[in-house]
Amino acid sequence: LDLHRADLSIPEKQACAAIGQSYLMHTYEKKFEKEGIKVAQILLGHDDLRNRKRFLNAKHTLEALLEHKVIPIINENDSVTIDEIKIGDNDTLSATVACLLNAQLLIILSDVDGLFSRDPSSKMREGDAPMKIIEHVDCITQKIEKLAGGSKSKVTVGGMYTKILAAKQTMSFGIPTLIVNGFDKSIAEKIYKGKSVGTLFWAGREKIKKRKHWIAHTLKPSGKITIDSGAEKAILSRGKSLLPAGVIKVEGKFEFGNAVRILGEDGKEIARGLVNYNFRDLDSIMGMRTNAVKKIFEDNFYNEVIHRDDLTLL
Repeated sequence: LDLHRADLSIPEKQACAAIGQSYLMHTYEKKFEKEGIKVAQILLGHDDLRNRKRFLNAKHTLEALLEHKVIPIINENDSVTIDEIKIGDNDTLSATVACLLNAQLLIILSDVDGLFSRDPSSKMREGDAPMKIIEHVDCITQKIEKLAGGSKSKVTVGGMYTKILAAKQTMSFGIPTLIVNGFDKSIAEKIYKGKSVGTLFWAGREKIKKRKHWIAHTLKPSGKITIDSGAEKAILSRGKSLLPAGVIKVEGKFEFGNAVRILGEDGKEIARGLVNYNFRDLDSIMGMRTNAVKKIFEDNFYNEVIHRDDLTLL
């Protein structure tokens, strides 16, 4: 479209997004094809992530792709959304997807080497300390946020500030974020070899309890699931997911993605989690083996009633 100005209208931005997305995917396909790797396109919007059912659907789809060795190319659905075309969307989206998948690490590629002790584009004044890269941040304070300015790059939308906010989001879920220079062609190799590059945002393993706390104490349970002693032992002692075979009683009217209480045979609440079946379907399959459940639901089948990643012990 030959549009280079910064003050594009919303329809112009959406038109550019619609055209650019096909070129982008074609480029990814050609690059990965050389390595014998398949890619898939996933377009998400904020509604997909706010709505718990759609959130979990996205999670299961991404997990299925990764299980089959397919690389998902994830982007925001900018061609049909309005509110989401704003500064930092891709940074926020990457952090949300990282949390959704309980990723081991989020790597954000920037046009600078990481977070610096002062703005690299600013002029050094007399008395200023020498500028240096901050290698590790274990707590994002107001001082850290002030070190990041707005978006001055013509290449990216956002800037260091939105990347720091993304890191703040992943840190609350116990996931480290590494901000590095994407123009360094060997950056992936350096990261893989464990070399010190960029800025690592990482608070330590104790922060991983944040998401479990959210499931256990923030979400209002919509029902109860009572399980047998074998399932209870598998969950409490071996960190397993809850399968249909272990369910002996279903109470309440809950839907897919709702939070539920998990009770032992003695009626004591032992855990809470996000359920993959509504109360009607679960009532009809409780106590059944996985193969039998698969024959009933076919394409709508889930191995677990509650996956261990969506389960928190009390």
